[in-house]
Amino acid sequence: MNAVPSLWHRAPGRFAAAGLCATICGCNLAPHYDPPMTSPPPAFKEAVPAAAGNPGWKPATPGDSSLRGKWWEMYQDKDLDALEERVAVSNQTVAAAEANYRAALALVAQARAGYFPTLTLDPSVTRTRSSASVATVGSSSSIVGATSGQSGVLQSGSTTTGTTTGTGTSTTATTGTTLGAATERTVYALPLEVSYQVDFWGRVRNSVAQNRYSAEASAAQVATALLSTQSQLAQDYFQLRVADEQRRILDATLTDYRNSLQLVRTLFDNGLASEQDLAQADTQLDTAEAQATDVGIARAQYEHAIAVLIGVPPAAFSLAARRFDQALPGVPVGVPSDLLERRPDIAAAERQVAASNAAIGIARAAYFPDLTLGGSAGYESTAVGQLFSWPNRFWSFGPQLAQTLFDGGALRAATAQARAQNEQAAANYRQTVLAAFQSVEDNLASLRILSEELVQQKKATAAAQRTVDLSLDLYRNGVDSYVNVITAQNTLLSNRETELQLVLRQLTASVNLVNNLGGGWSRSAQPPGGAGTSSAAGAAGAAAP
Repeated sequence: MNAVPSLWHRAPGRFAAAGLCATICGCNLAPHYDPPMTSPPPAFKEAVPAAAGNPGWKPATPGDSSLRGKWWEMYQDKDLDALEERVAVSNQTVAAAEANYRAALALVAQARAGYFPTLTLDPSVTRTRSSASVATVGSSSSIVGATSGQSGVLQSGSTTTGTTTGTGTSTTATTGTTLGAATERTVYALPLEVSYQVDFWGRVRNSVAQNRYSAEASAAQVATALLSTQSQLAQDYFQLRVADEQRRILDATLTDYRNSLQLVRTLFDNGLASEQDLAQADTQLDTAEAQATDVGIARAQYEHAIAVLIGVPPAAFSLAARRFDQALPGVPVGVPSDLLERRPDIAAAERQVAASNAAIGIARAAYFPDLTLGGSAGYESTAVGQLFSWPNRFWSFGPQLAQTLFDGGALRAATAQARAQNEQAAANYRQTVLAAFQSVEDNLASLRILSEELVQQKKATAAAQRTVDLSLDLYRNGVDSYVNVITAQNTLLSNRETELQLVLRQLTASVNLVNNLGGGWSRSAQPPGGAGTSSAAGAAGAAAP
């Protein structure tokens, strides 16, 4: 029981030094990190129930408080589902983001290498020749230790060596060239060097932390790129389907216009309509035909855009036209603070703040000395056959302490820069949060107002159809002019197209709302900085709940 106290009394300095070293090695000069404070409102201002039948969103319940990863399935469109599945696999923007994430993981591994010593094997073969002038410098030989019974070494600029025995006599042995002549020799060396920098001030630890936070931000950026691309694909897809529906409306309108032209021609042949009426009906039909043809341009462009988003050449992709009858699904909307967990861009911005906080610790560590433990050992010989001979071994070991004494304020400036960059990252994070709240409010307002506007527009379309029917009846009976028929028909076409565009705007706002709510991504499920992925789908999938 007295062994420990007696040991302490015998070597108190050793335990004190070990305790001091452990304390110093535990130093971390980075400020304590807390995520920047934000003030999310208790509820979304625009989260007011919309008109019945066109909600566009719904209050989140405990069972569906977050969107699922495959959020596009709520639109119940199998063509859209198949296209969205290809984004994570083939989209090049997502692939580039995933490659950037893997590069960030490599930087983490590179920083972690600082925890371990560096071993270097540096074999060499060197052939040297000294000039005759250098060889003659100090050529006056002197015999050291030339007393009786002692041995000495002849010291000169040449390679002549010897020993003395007895009094006044000497025996010499000569290797290489004669004294004062140029010498040539080959040196074979096999050194093994080791170097280790002691992380007293947390520079290595903060470098690892900085790169790890950056890798986590990069992982969130993969999810951001994937979500953004998926949202763009959904919008382009709905645009294409609206173009299909617009062409269908125009085709139906062309049928009506042809019937009207036939009516006018019949009345004209019977002397009941003027040639002007016939010309107006013909002009109206030609104009509608040109308009229907022009829709093909927009549809082709959206089809090409979809092809690029799924990573295939536009020439190798086509999507058959079909009728558009997409219903607007309800998007679950929770409390505003959910955005801090569900939006990957917010998570990425917060991780950048953490990385910049670790950078402050790196900058502050530069004020203190660096302690490097180094050593080398190996063999060296002028004959390769004797390289591994035991007398030809050499070794060295020793610590090295480096401290900057004067730098003109460079370290102070670097620390100030790191603090300023941390404040910038914190401001960017808060701005990202504010912009997220704004985007959600904008799209909630759009869905609410558009649902009301769509109801009104449907009434206007129905009234326009009634006006067309009445105008045709009056024209057949010779009560009204054909100008009023054309005006009513053009008004009906305009209202039908406006109604279709309102539906498109609703769907676009719905997709944007899903994107702004994070699309089912969860920051708590993001991959750790040390985890790797092999594909864009794997990186993004690791971030999905």
